[in-house]
Amino acid sequence: MNAYLFSTPRLGFRTWQPFDLDDFTAINADKEVMRFFQKPLSREETQAMIDRMLWLFEEKGFCYFAVDLLETKELIGTIGLGWKTFEADFTPCVDIGWRLGKKWWNQGLTTEGALACLDFAKQKGVNEVLSMASVGNTASIQVMKKIGMEYWKDFDHSELADFPKIQRCSLYRIRL
Repeated sequence: MNAYLFSTPRLGFRTWQPFDLDDFTAINADKEVMRFFQKPLSREETQAMIDRMLWLFEEKGFCYFAVDLLETKELIGTIGLGWKTFEADFTPCVDIGWRLGKKWWNQGLTTEGALACLDFAKQKGVNEVLSMASVGNTASIQVMKKIGMEYWKDFDHSELADFPKIQRCSLYRIRL
């Protein structure tokens, strides 16, 4: 697979393909990977997420991309840009987010990929990117800091009202 939209020394970023479903379903089904989300996702829910990302890429020219480890061509998860429209005083907005399989944690891959996505956003004319994570998600918050984002505020995520353990989120932003 050489159809990368952009790459880093270790990562290739591309749109989603049908062959990604099994690997991404396994990542989304992992309880530890999904501990700061509402719940692990089924195969059908993963397909729906992929479909939303393909639609977003067509509409906006960005999405949470499929990310391959270049050395092995394995799908390691997703890193990319989203379009958030939930009820909040800062939406609609472009956000940056990530979800990698446990096998690829603590190797600097998320930071490397997120920096590349910020460069991609700048090339697309985006001038501000936000990121949010549950306040207990210190690993994601650390990545936000490493990529130069600044803390803005904490807020109660309107779509997580039924999930009080993860509803309180920290919001970070960066101007490009």
